[in-house]
This record gives sequence, C-alpha cells and structure tokens, in this order.
Amino acid sequence: MAKPCDDLVIIDLSSGRAGGLATMVLADFGADVIKIEPPGGDPARSDPSSPMWLRGKRSAVLDLATSEGQAALHGLVAGADVVVSSATPDVSALYGADYETLSRINPALVYCLTTGWGARGPYASYPADDALVAAKSGRMRTFQTVARSDAPGFTAVQVGTHGAVQSAIAGILAALEVRDRSGIGQLVETSILQGMFAFDFNGLPREQMLTRFPEKVSSELFAQLTNPDGMSTLGYQPVRTKDGKWIQFANLLEHLFQSSIVALGLTEEVLINPRYAGAPTGLSVEAREEVRNMMLLRATEKTADEWMAEFYGNGNVAADYLLSAQDGLSHRDLLANGQVIERDDPAVGHIRELGPLAVLRDTPGTIERPAPAVGAHTAEVLAEPRRPARAGDAAQVSGTPGDRSAPLAGVTVLEFATIIAAPLSCALLADLGARVIKIEPTDGGDPMRGMGGAGFSSYFGVSKTTAGKESICIDLKSKAGQAIVHKLIADADIIVHNYRPGVPERLGIGYEEAKAIKPDIIWVSVSGYGRDGPGAPLPCAHPIPGAVNGGVMMQLGADWEPANIDTIEGLREAGRRIFRANEGNPDPCTSVVATASTMLALRARRRTGRGQEVFVSMLCANGYANADDFLSYAGKPPRPTIDNGVLGTGPLRRLYATTEGWACLSLPDQAQWTAFCAATGRADLASDARFADAAARDQNAAALTEVITALMATRSADAWEQLLAPNGIGCVRADSYTNPGQFFLTDPQIEANDWVMNTTHPVMGDHRRWGPLVTFARTPGRYGPAVLAGQHSEQILDSLGYGREQVQEMYAGGVIWTDNPEA
Repeated sequence: MAKPCDDLVIIDLSSGRAGGLATMVLADFGADVIKIEPPGGDPARSDPSSPMWLRGKRSAVLDLATSEGQAALHGLVAGADVVVSSATPDVSALYGADYETLSRINPALVYCLTTGWGARGPYASYPADDALVAAKSGRMRTFQTVARSDAPGFTAVQVGTHGAVQSAIAGILAALEVRDRSGIGQLVETSILQGMFAFDFNGLPREQMLTRFPEKVSSELFAQLTNPDGMSTLGYQPVRTKDGKWIQFANLLEHLFQSSIVALGLTEEVLINPRYAGAPTGLSVEAREEVRNMMLLRATEKTADEWMAEFYGNGNVAADYLLSAQDGLSHRDLLANGQVIERDDPAVGHIRELGPLAVLRDTPGTIERPAPAVGAHTAEVLAEPRRPARAGDAAQVSGTPGDRSAPLAGVTVLEFATIIAAPLSCALLADLGARVIKIEPTDGGDPMRGMGGAGFSSYFGVSKTTAGKESICIDLKSKAGQAIVHKLIADADIIVHNYRPGVPERLGIGYEEAKAIKPDIIWVSVSGYGRDGPGAPLPCAHPIPGAVNGGVMMQLGADWEPANIDTIEGLREAGRRIFRANEGNPDPCTSVVATASTMLALRARRRTGRGQEVFVSMLCANGYANADDFLSYAGKPPRPTIDNGVLGTGPLRRLYATTEGWACLSLPDQAQWTAFCAATGRADLASDARFADAAARDQNAAALTEVITALMATRSADAWEQLLAPNGIGCVRADSYTNPGQFFLTDPQIEANDWVMNTTHPVMGDHRRWGPLVTFARTPGRYGPAVLAGQHSEQILDSLGYGREQVQEMYAGGVIWTDNPEA
C-alpha cells in the first residue's frame, strides 16, 4: 500500500525533539529519513523521548568538520528531496550544510530550517529553548494566576516546540507541492517563536484596539483571564470524587451542561428550581456559585470510575479523568484508534508510545523500524547508488522570475466547523494559499463569534479563526442549502468538519456522498476522541485533552491540593487552580496537527490520485504536544515536576527574581552550567562537589536554588539577559510583556524576521494580524483578514450561477444569512 511520503528521501541534520519529531512523522508515513550524526552521536539522544522521535530512521555518522564528511553529505543531498536542519545559517555554513551550499548541489531541494527564534534579529543567537521563548514572549505571564503569584508561571506544555514541529511538517509538504508543479525547491523556515503564534487569540488585536478605540474595548474578558480569584464557567468545572481523583468537565454548550447536571443527579436541585433558571450563563454571581458548590459536593459521593460510567452512559456529557501523561498513555480511545502503540526497542526494551499522527484511512502511517544505534547505517547509506536529482532549473533558483504563487494556490477547502480547533487549522491552510470557504450556521454564524466578549471585543478571537477565508452562512438542514453545498463540493479539494459521527451524513456532507460528487475529495474529521474508539460519539472540548494528556497535571505543580481539600473551600480552591492550569492550548495544539495531517493527505492524493478520509483526534494531537513524556519504557526518567510556586522544575530551569524583573534560567546540560558559572564570575560553583554534575545538583537542589537565588538578585533581569543569552547561555527576562500580544506587536524580533502582517478588517479597520507559522523563500503564503459571518455569500452564490433574485429569495427564506451590514 502506497504511503504519502514513500517516494521521499530526507536528510535530517537536526538535533533534538523539534526536527526529530517532524522527521519521525514523515518516516511514519513512508519517507526514507537518514539522520546525519556527528561522531559520538546526536547529544540530544540523552532526551528520554529520543527512542520515539528517532524511530523509523537510518543513522549515518559524518564528521562535517572535515572535507571528507562534507563531501559525503553533498553526495547524499544530490539525490535527496528534503533537508531538515536546526542550526542557524552561519553555523551550518561552517560545515557546508547551509541552504545556499546545498541548493547549488540540488536546485530542487526543499530545505527546512527549524530554529528557536528565527534566523535573524536580536535573539537569533539565543538558545533554542521552549522555556526561554515562552518567557521572553510573555506566555509565562499568562500562568501567574495558577499559584496566585506576582511572578510569571513556568509553562509545562512546550507549545512553541509543538507548533514548530507541525509547521515544519506542513511547510515541507507545501514546498513539495510547489516543487512538484515547478521543479524548484526552496528554503522553508519555522521556529519555536513562530510556533507560539498559534496560541495567542485576543492579545494582538486587543493591544492595537485599546490604543485606537479604548472606549469600545471591553475589559471584562481580560479581567476574568487575569484575576487570580476567577473561577471556571460552570460547564468547565473540575470536580473531585470520593476516591480523591479529579474529573474535568468540558460542557461548552448549554444542552451539554444540562446533561451533566442530570447525570450528577441534580435535576431537581438545579434544572427545575426557578432560582437557577437560565443556568449556566443566565445566573447571578451568587446563584452561579451555589450551583458550583452543589456540583463539587455531589461529586464527592461516588468514585471517579462510578461517575465516568454515568457520564459515558448519558452520552451527552463532556467529561474525562485528570491524568498524568504516563496514565494518559492507557486512555481507551488512544488505544482503540491506534494512536498509542506498543513495540520492542533493542535499546530500551518494550515501549509504549505515540502512534501515527492521524488516521489516513487509505494510506495509513506505520512504524517500520526502531530507533537506530549511532551510525548503524553509515556504510549502507554511503554504499547505495545515488538517486538522480529531481529536475530543477538552476537559473530559476538563482533568481529568474517563475511561478511564485502560494504553495496551496488552486486548492479549495470547505470548512464545516466551529469554535477553534478545526477553524484555526483551516485558517492555517489559507495562510498556505488555499481558498477556504467557511460554511457557517444561519443563527448568528460560528458560535466562536460571540465568545470574545460583547460588542466590539467579540471580533478579537474570531479574527484568528476566520483569517484569510470567505464566509457563507447556509441552513444545512434545508434542501436548498444542501444543493448549494453540493455545488461547492464539486469544485472542492478538501472538506474539514468537527461534527460528531452521523451528523455529516444527516446534513448531506458525509464522506460517501461527498465522494460521489467529487471522487478525489479529501474528507478531514477533527474530533475529540477519534473515529474508532468508544468515545467517538461523545462531546469534547479543550479542557478534556488538557486533562487527559498530562499537561494540566504538570502545570498544577507539586503538592497542589490545599490542606483543607475535604472542605468546600478547599474543593473550590483546587478547582480554581485546575482551571488556571488548564488554559486553552489544547485547541491550537490540535489545529496545527490537523493542518499537517491534511497536508499528508494532499501529498497522498498527488501520489495516488485518490482522496480519502482523515481522522484527527484532540487526544492524539495533545499527546504529541506532550511528547516529552508521552512514552513509557523501563528505566525512563520521570517527567520533571514544577514546584508548588510554579517557578520551575529545578534550580537550572526556573524563574528567579532580580533587582528589577523576573529572569528565566534554562541550563539543560553540563556545558551550559559550566558556561553560566564562568560568565557570572562564579566558576567556583562548577567545581563545587555539590554541583559538579547533574546527579550532584539533583541531590543538592535546594542548596543550589538558594545560591542562584542570591546570585540573580544582584542584577536586573535585562542585565542578566544581555550578559548571558547572546553568548548562548539560557537566560532571558520573563516579564517584559504582560501577554504575548504585546510581544508580537512591538518586539523587534518580529520585524527583523519579516513576520509583520498588515491587513484590513471590515470592523476593526487596518491592523496587524499574526505572522506566519512557516515561511517560504520563493512562494510566500497569503495572509488575509478575518471576515464577517456571511460576508461573501453573494459572491459565492454568483460564482455558482445563482441570480440576484434567487439570492434574495434565499435570504427571505432563511436559507442564507449574513452579518455583513453592506449586504
């Protein structure tokens, strides 16, 4: 059976998890990945997750500091399709491994560069470390409410790395689309910092609108997000059960919340009590908190398993266990969908780990070989006959004008999705150049449009999920509405939806019906639990994968339950802390996976000529976001624990107070520790027996924390950053910005890398939108504005042959609707 990437040869020059996971996914889907390692092997093999991200590859040792090693690399590159590198261009050039050198050898080469901060700008030489990027960009400020602290909060889930991994996959496959139609390769770039773009929703537009229209911007939502006393909505309330376990609810919509109240046995107390009419959203503060207390107390009457049996049996309650990543590996739906697998590894023995990224029904991913030993395939790789280079026009590569249309130019996507995960994925496809037509309901459009606050502020969050699209609002339950959709399907390449099973079929957009209209259609389902497990028909929202996949458990910190946990006050405080730890990252974590998975299916269609069903689950996607610990084998070191104050995981990966501001220190290896000691004038610490190596530092962590706390208090955070970070030592200021939106708007690193994207919104006017998660040197993407609900209804219908009179009849009959005042 053909796989999407089984015609590709990829040279992996990267070191570490970001490049390693990207090439692992491509290997799972058929690529021949040759990992080039220095003598002694990639130092990142010490990462406990390396047995997973090294799987499926061959290893060749080349000493690129020698002419012989460079010559061998150049010979391999001549017949390769893709090179992946994590070294900055100046470092790569020293070893003959930079894009300029390798593209001269192979003009059809796609060269993917994954860095920490981007290849240019004042931070380009800073260590490529997710914690440092999260700190510098303001993301850690969003977690300061977890521990009720004025300090930033150390982040658990490495979302920037996750965004970079998935963007590298999507970017490589998009650049191959260009190469396959033009014969020309190009430089593709992504970074941990670009990966962070996916996770800011309100910050960037809010910062701009506050300056221009302060009287229009609601402060209510921002105050709720930053108030350390703020509690979750009732629908998202976590509850502690009789056996001391926690269950996370995720009942975003009213009918789901009502189902949860029925399942809790609170129908009489809440649903038919006139005091609580309008629950969950239409209550006074006092009444809302009374309902919360009833939920918390009722949950203590049964064990977690007993409650989950009730919720599963109801079928309309979004709820799941709060788990560590290690426990999440045993989740029933991940196992049923093949998204956690078991195999034997020659180095670590039996291993349980993430399976393929998504389920591609006709061209599934498989794990063909375990992680290789260092240099296991050197002789084999060097002895193989060289593949002929792909046809490429060297003149065009050197600058002759050619086809510079966006990578997905000519691809049409129909989006039948709401809220964040699937819609943001489609916005990312629009960034790559696809035409995305968003089909929205006629009762106000995507419900996301009303979730950013009232009035003017409601445009902020949805400006991200509708960016670059066209919108038409259609009543999909009407025959006339379905007739419109079927005409759209006839010219479409991809359908993306987030309905539960059975709903697409009832609306006339099921895979078989769509395939009958367009035989090569790619049909992408983005759901909570996946297609094949017992959770397939159940509702789901972002708090569930946050809870199940281990990110929340780590973010909570050590000893997070209060001493009075057996009281209502203790239950409320613990629930508040869970809410603060379970912020919205699981949605965009899913979005970037859905984009990469769709690109795999598009690659498969180019290879086979056939479309197929694709199933993306939030659980699997967020397993990948927690890939540092989403595997298990005998002897694997445990995931680091964040301290109770949410300051860090140990003395060398922690936030410290300085004379002015907070600094984030991240020294992941012995070399960085030694360099830190020398640069700070404390070389004595490196020779101190208590701190001489990692084992000694772990044993004396409290003493080392005390020493570094005193040291960091002698300078400002800015001074420490200027002393250390430009010299490759991990330290940055962590509180320069109150939120990532401020960073994206004003920091010079953004402009230095050409990530400034200006656009115009029908209501917000001229403004800057988020930059690209991945860039293309020859064929830039398209970065369009957000749209109003139904803004393009008439243009779309006109293109389908509907006349003006027919359109007006559809408006009058409720078949279509628009929020566009000009319609």
